[in-house]
Order: sequence, then structure tokens, then C-alpha cells
Amino acid sequence: MATQEGLKVKATIEINAHDELYKLIDFLNKNLKDKNIIFGLAQKEGHMCVTIYQT
Repeated sequence: MATQEGLKVKATIEINAHDELYKLIDFLNKNLKDKNIIFGLAQKEGHMCVTIYQT
């Protein structure tokens, strides 16, 4: 997959928006940072896009 700012995109999924999804992404980032994995979250037209990056 594509490289973005030195990060390799491992997977992307678009799901329905949820108000507290950012809490899950924050939790995953805090607990998996030592595994060289970063999760991203973006909002697109009523949906949320979750992306997994490898550093």
C-alpha cells in the first residue's frame, strides 16, 4: 500500500460514524506504540475512516 510521511499504510476501512470512536483509536495507539503500529481516524461525509499504519 501507499507510504505517507514515512508511514506504511497497512489497512483502511470506512465505517459508520460514532461519537466515541476516537477513544478506541487513542486506546489502541497508547497500547500498541511499542509494536510500531499507529491508528488514524478521519471523518468523511458521515462515515469514519480508520487507517492502520506501520512505522
